[in-house]
Formats: sequence, structure tokens, C-alpha cells
Amino acid sequence: MVDVLTWVMQRRLVLADRAERLRKELADLDVEVARLEAAEVVFGQFADARRAGHTDDPEMAAELERVTSAPGAGGMLLIPHREHGMDMSALPADYQAIMKIVAAASEAVPAKDVSVELGRGAGPGQVEPVRNKLRRLADRGWLHRTPAGRFTVVPQPSA
Repeated sequence: MVDVLTWVMQRRLVLADRAERLRKELADLDVEVARLEAAEVVFGQFADARRAGHTDDPEMAAELERVTSAPGAGGMLLIPHREHGMDMSALPADYQAIMKIVAAASEAVPAKDVSVELGRGAGPGQVEPVRNKLRRLADRGWLHRTPAGRFTVVPQPSA
């Protein structure tokens, strides 16, 4: 009797596991079907427009070019590695603001102080995005991160 109960319990666990895997696979398939349906609609619209002889709107084409060729698009670095002759103007505006705060400080500053100075607050939800930006700037050679996790400006690299 105990062997039957053990077998039933094991079989139930095996089947429950299989059912969960099948549910996940079905969800993945549903996502793929929805993606293909959307592609089908877009391609149909493109084919209809082409048959009708309509070309892309020049303003839309210019906007698409701006979005797809801007830093951060298609794997381009939003924050470039610092090289000789580069100044803060190579950085996006929010990173420039961070650089100005760190440069104006008389000593190494923690992320919390930078976050407060930016007007974002001192809570973890406000500080962590700023800390991530500070680390990114340090990783790319714009700032120096001290062992204590504070940040200072790196002098301009020499040739």
C-alpha cells in the first residue's frame, strides 16, 4: 500500500513538472505567434503602400535616421571612452550634469551627494541610478572611483 502511495506521489510530481514546462512552452509559442502576426500586418501595409506607389514620408525617414544613428542605438556607446582632447560635451546632458557636480566638489563625493545635488533625493531608489551612471563614467575613464566608492574627476589624458 505504501509503495502505491509513493508511486502516485512521484507520478503526480513528474506530471506537474511536465505540465509546467508545457505551459511555459505554450506561452513562448503564443508570444512568437503574436510577433509573427504583427510582422504580417506591417509587411502587408508595406506591400500595399508599395503597390500604390507611396514612398516614405521624408520627415518620418529623417526621424528614423536620427533615432537609429544616434548614440545608444544599435550598440553604439552612449558614454564614449574618454580619449585625449575629449571634453564633457561628448556626454549626454544628464552625464554632463553629474560631471559638473563631481568637478565642483573639493573632495571625492559619494553617489548619495550627487543624487541630492541633482534633486533626485537620498533614498536607495533615487541614488542607485545615479551610482550606476557614476560607475559607467568611471569605467569609461571620465571619473575615478575610490576604494570607498566615492568619485573624483580624472585629469585630461595626455597625448
